[in-house]
Amino acid sequence: MRVFVTGASGFIGTAVVSELVGLGHEVVGLARSQESAAKIKSVNPAVKILRGELKDLDTLKKGAAESEGVIHLGFVHDYEKYDECCEIDRQATVAMLESLKGTNRPFLYTNDTFGLRSGKVAYEEDANDENLKNPRALNEETALSYEDKGVSVRCVRLAPSVHGKGDKAFVRVLMNIAKIAGESGYIGEGQNVWSAVHRLDVARLFRLVLEKGISGRVYHGIAEQGIPLKNIAQEIGEVLNVPAVSISVNNAEKHFGLMVLFIATDGPTSSETTRKELGWEPQQLGLLEDISTNYRPK
Repeated sequence: MRVFVTGASGFIGTAVVSELVGLGHEVVGLARSQESAAKIKSVNPAVKILRGELKDLDTLKKGAAESEGVIHLGFVHDYEKYDECCEIDRQATVAMLESLKGTNRPFLYTNDTFGLRSGKVAYEEDANDENLKNPRALNEETALSYEDKGVSVRCVRLAPSVHGKGDKAFVRVLMNIAKIAGESGYIGEGQNVWSAVHRLDVARLFRLVLEKGISGRVYHGIAEQGIPLKNIAQEIGEVLNVPAVSISVNNAEKHFGLMVLFIATDGPTSSETTRKELGWEPQQLGLLEDISTNYRPK
């Protein structure tokens, strides 16, 4: 299958591209710069490059129209301008879906689990919590609505922590905060949980959703349903040789900055249906073992 992949040069994207090419798919990767193109090519020289970025709607339309399937991984990760980034994502998503109308070709939309209701186990069939007013959750709904317009849309919701070699996201951010503060923090008793998954397990999941997924379905990229934030903070503290300490709710924003929006989340998430339907079983290291083994300062 000829697959157009946005975000192909990213932490998750390079793993997905490698997985697809390794199983015989032809991949066209979106690259916003020469550096991004080189990174994609380093995965496999056979990968074709389409130069452009998520704001280049005509380029996205061309990539989608000339493909037999699309995996939309690209997202501008600037959380100080989150609403703006979500609007860029919405326009990019709609542009590609419009190019696929009536083709019944697969389009995989990528979301996270932060739009789900906090404090209870979330399942694939659960809708996003309208009270949270998360714009990325609305983009997921927009994407899924194109099932009625002749596109085989599937959504993959990923754990807050997608970890592994090359991770620059939440775990690394928490480690940088701990280095600066001289302590690894968690809020209150730290019993709120994050789900987690390794990037290589995610790559395999995307391939399976592309090959075997059902139109209109939501799949969960979750290897570990819920890890207490205290445990994560303790593992980071062990790696950095700093104490793990409780941060009061009143001081949480000062300590964590923008990360407080995520660190306070209690989001146990199931992937039981995903595993049963696709035969997906995570095989890589768990988050705590990965931090202990691969996140140590060089």
